[in-house]
Amino acid sequence: MLCEEWRGLEPYRTLRRSSAPPLMTASPDHSIQPIAPPRRSLPLLIATLSMMGPFCIDTYLPSFHEMEISLGATPLEVQQSLTAFLIPFAFMTLWHGALSDSLGRRRVVIVALFVVAAASIGCALAPNIQVFWFFRVVQGLAAGVFVVGRAVVRDVFEGAAAQRVIAQVAMLFTIAPAIAPVLGGQLHEWFGWRSVFIFLAGFAALIATWSAMCLPETLPPERRQPLEAGRLMRSYRETLTHSGFVFSSLAGAFNFTALFVYIAGAPAFLLRHLHVRETQFFWLFGPVTAGMMLGSALSGRLAGRLDTRHTLGWSYTAMFIAALANVGLHAGHEASLPWSVLPLFIYAVGMSLSLPTLTLIGLDFFPLHRGLASSCQAFLLTAANAIVAGAVVPFVSHSPLWLAVTSAGLMAIGLACTGLMRATKSRAY
Repeated sequence: MLCEEWRGLEPYRTLRRSSAPPLMTASPDHSIQPIAPPRRSLPLLIATLSMMGPFCIDTYLPSFHEMEISLGATPLEVQQSLTAFLIPFAFMTLWHGALSDSLGRRRVVIVALFVVAAASIGCALAPNIQVFWFFRVVQGLAAGVFVVGRAVVRDVFEGAAAQRVIAQVAMLFTIAPAIAPVLGGQLHEWFGWRSVFIFLAGFAALIATWSAMCLPETLPPERRQPLEAGRLMRSYRETLTHSGFVFSSLAGAFNFTALFVYIAGAPAFLLRHLHVRETQFFWLFGPVTAGMMLGSALSGRLAGRLDTRHTLGWSYTAMFIAALANVGLHAGHEASLPWSVLPLFIYAVGMSLSLPTLTLIGLDFFPLHRGLASSCQAFLLTAANAIVAGAVVPFVSHSPLWLAVTSAGLMAIGLACTGLMRATKSRAY
């Protein structure tokens, strides 16, 4: 998702005299001209599009054990299928926005979703783990298209309307990780693990069809930009080498990966250590989602009431207490419900309270191209998740104590990055 200065013209605007305002664009004489009225279902469509990534990541987690047997794979090989998805997913979050600026929003969204659908069918029909890995890579390359939805929101809405749409998208994005494993567990119980990927194929095809029918093209040909590799590379390099931006982004990323350790390790944590069934993944994802929603709500309520220092102070206090309690609990006792998930709820509250503040700090280092900076933040977060899922979780998920210690260590790195961020002076752009 590229910045407006690259687009060269004013963003689309909405008229306030109707509930479904027409899209606007700049004519050659720079006057504002209507294009087409956006459908009222557009915010819901963008919010549903944002669920594609979490569904691809979390829906099949309850099926790991059956997949080991069916595909003749080891637990590590099945675990690596998360990494096979997350690495290309992270890489393409940097490029889907650029593609949509050149080819148009609508076309990129529709094509990418149909690719997700086709790759999901490939996963469902995979005869062995190697073929399964291949189609997970293809899934990851296409599923990052959700970033285009943010560009559509910015094209169409502004002011309070844009805030409402973003809030709806954030809410569904938060709920998706809780719904996905529960739904996947039911499909696994009824029809086996392959049915999970048939569902993902149908879900992606449904959104693609919905997009073909209802998603307007919000970037007309005269406003599109050529894909100039040199210009893009310079901007990405400038952003990803700015110390203040990198430290703020890594702080948010490590704070989140401290929780993602449990998401990626959910099959081992829930099935082996807490001894729940494949249909009971809500024991983890329910409290975590509730904590994230509460933290996000607190962040909104405290905006303008607490400054950055106090907001981060309270959030890290909650995360530190939760991490310490988590380590202490599992150092002296076996994992059990509900005590093993209670610290994760508290941690999720603190993490979600800190994330908006860290995100805005990072974006403010680049006031002239915040869109590109946002894509870089998404890339760093997803890359960190991929590394943790592939290189950390397989070696610590055998023990609840090691999971707790690893989570606490990642949080400590996030805290250190926050300190380094505060010590970095902003550059002028």
